[in-house]
Amino acid sequence: MGKVLFVLTGASYWTLKDGTRHPTGYWAEEFAAPYSALSEAGHRIVVATPGGVVPHVDVMSLRPSMAGGEQVALELEGVLRAAEELRRPIALAGARLEDYDAVYYPGGHGPMQDLWDDADSGRLLTAALASGKPLAIVCHAPAAMLATRRGGVSPFAGYRVTAYTNDEEDAVGLAARARWLLEDELVNLGVEFTRGEVWKPYTVVDRNLYTGQNPASAAPLARELLKALA
Repeated sequence: MGKVLFVLTGASYWTLKDGTRHPTGYWAEEFAAPYSALSEAGHRIVVATPGGVVPHVDVMSLRPSMAGGEQVALELEGVLRAAEELRRPIALAGARLEDYDAVYYPGGHGPMQDLWDDADSGRLLTAALASGKPLAIVCHAPAAMLATRRGGVSPFAGYRVTAYTNDEEDAVGLAARARWLLEDELVNLGVEFTRGEVWKPYTVVDRNLYTGQNPASAAPLARELLKALA
């Protein structure tokens, strides 16, 4: 079976434009759904974060009201507790693409704090895109694409991409408070931005790039990734 690198944010907060620190991290469902699907299929998971810090789960993502019910929240907690990889991440700077069959970036607002300008992540994404290996990115994690710019140009320019939309950011009350909005910045990057309904599962595949719009898209994105790894 394959070996998949999960690149997670190391941030525990997102700095808003007024300087307020909004508590965040990675979104539970966006880690747990692909982790479970890939692990159950026999693939090995390795977690990497900036500096090798233990990643923080966004506690909002474990609330029953956000997770889709109390039972779902309990199941997510169970996956996170059992995932030893979360407790022993490697440093992103030491991750070598040649050691992996695919790369996956879960979201949460955390990538808006650290991965959007992380040079190690930018190099990894550039190499992964060029390699032809499956590269899957969901929700806010496409913010990491912004770190691939060289001389103002990104290798992701021209790719069909989806991500957390301005409408979804507005719906949670954070659009007006954000320093910048992900959809806007991705359009400025030169991608062909596409979207589905707010909060509904929506994925896009363009060559070896697999993107998902929101938390509900993580499980469908994992299914696409499994097909690519078969």
